[in-house]
Amino acid sequence: MSVWGALVGGFVGTLVLTTILRAASELRITRVDLPFLLGTMVTGDRKRAKALGYVLHFFFGLSFALGYLAIFSALGYAGWLAGAVLGVLHAAFSSTALVNVLLPVVHPRMGDPSTSADRVALLEAPGFLMLNYGIATPLVMLVAHVAYGAIVGGFIAM
Repeated sequence: MSVWGALVGGFVGTLVLTTILRAASELRITRVDLPFLLGTMVTGDRKRAKALGYVLHFFFGLSFALGYLAIFSALGYAGWLAGAVLGVLHAAFSSTALVNVLLPVVHPRMGDPSTSADRVALLEAPGFLMLNYGIATPLVMLVAHVAYGAIVGGFIAM
């Protein structure tokens, strides 16, 4: 188990996760766009938001990989299966508490149930399990995060 394994796994895992989400969006399976969601936190410019969002998404992907390393170090075990299990927990956290409790507090352009008619939000609130972005979104998020976790776990175990 090493930091380098976690960082390489985090990069590859984030690349795969992002590709799965982008493909699902392009195929109209879901409307979720995590880089746009993150990018609109720092800018109202839609094009800039996408670019900055990808940078932020990879930063968070590497950060979560270091978190996985810390968990695996505490457990004394790492592997792709353990990573996949953490990926399930990661997906559950990301699709519930993160986007519905924590993100709306700091996101200046996200709508929420208390958004008034005279305030126009740039971004629709994701809702529980991100269902506002489509009925298949929870499954897409689960698959993408399990893949991320398995990849990170596998690289950390090397």
